[in-house]
Amino acid sequence: MADENQNNQAANGAASQPQFSLQRIYVKDISFESPKAPSVFQTQWNPQVNLDLNTRNTQLQEGMYEVVLTLNATVTNGENETTFIAEVQQAGIFAINGLDEAALRHTLGAFCPNILFPYAREAIDNLVLRGSFPPLMLSPVNFDALYAQAEQRRTEEAAGTA
Repeated sequence: MADENQNNQAANGAASQPQFSLQRIYVKDISFESPKAPSVFQTQWNPQVNLDLNTRNTQLQEGMYEVVLTLNATVTNGENETTFIAEVQQAGIFAINGLDEAALRHTLGAFCPNILFPYAREAIDNLVLRGSFPPLMLSPVNFDALYAQAEQRRTEEAAGTA
């Protein structure tokens, strides 16, 4: 009887503990365009890189979420002449349970993108190399800081509409 109570308490405790597991990582969309090829290879190489990134998430079912990290690198050479555009939508499916709303938003908005970023960075670099351009070594991104900024904007907007 005592063993049964201990087992029930352990099962109840495990159910209330936060749970996180990565189910799958995959490329959702990938694109490379070099509109000025092959003439771009005959010009002096002086690249300017513009990197846009975005995240979004969707609840697939109870406790299952898809997080998509989109990286879009636009490289110009010279006077705003687009050399290439490389875009990757790196996605993952995550099982997440036992978190309050604020912790869940942070997990989906910062922790999951941190997991996906190295995969997206490698995919962008691979695309650029296949386009016969020098590697595009993207710097690490602080998703925690980006998430904090987004939360601050969200709070300010909510206060402004109240």
